[in-house]
Amino acid sequence: MSTMQTNTPAGQTVQRYAIDPAHTTVEFVVRHLMITKVRGRFAGVSGGFVLPQGTTLPQDVDITIDTASVDTREAQRDAHLRSPDFLDVERFPAMTYRSTRVEGTPDAFRIHGELTLHGITREVVLQAEFEGQGSDPWGGKRVGYSAHASINRKDFGLTWNQALEAGGVVVGDEVRIELNVQAKLEA
Repeated sequence: MSTMQTNTPAGQTVQRYAIDPAHTTVEFVVRHLMITKVRGRFAGVSGGFVLPQGTTLPQDVDITIDTASVDTREAQRDAHLRSPDFLDVERFPAMTYRSTRVEGTPDAFRIHGELTLHGITREVVLQAEFEGQGSDPWGGKRVGYSAHASINRKDFGLTWNQALEAGGVVVGDEVRIELNVQAKLEA
């Protein structure tokens, strides 16, 4: 995990949390054939954030996703998504998200940040909420969040498509991103 700068006031105590990939999901939803939605996920996720003392609003969010870990439960589609038509995992093995600011309350907050996908960086705002915190059976401290956003895949150079004979296209442009993150306090 990379080193992050903390945007918290000088002298304020912060605790660093690392994403637990075994208990975190990064999923996406996109229209297929203009009649249904297909869901996929990325199993390879890492990163973390800091929590300033006295709040559950995360700061300095840093997420890295292994693009080759895409899984839609359909091997042929996954291979196509890994190809140069879409994610081009040989050239772009990771996508990243780095926060620039966080605003709101733990019940409903926005994480403004930069998503880099397919070599293109764009601002993406995640709508997020705090899900809870507690101790695990091994003496660790854990915290959970959920977040979502929608992006236009063409904004990131993902332009492949195919016209349908009856009208429409194979793949919709809007992609909904959903995250459910569990993180553990670093020792």
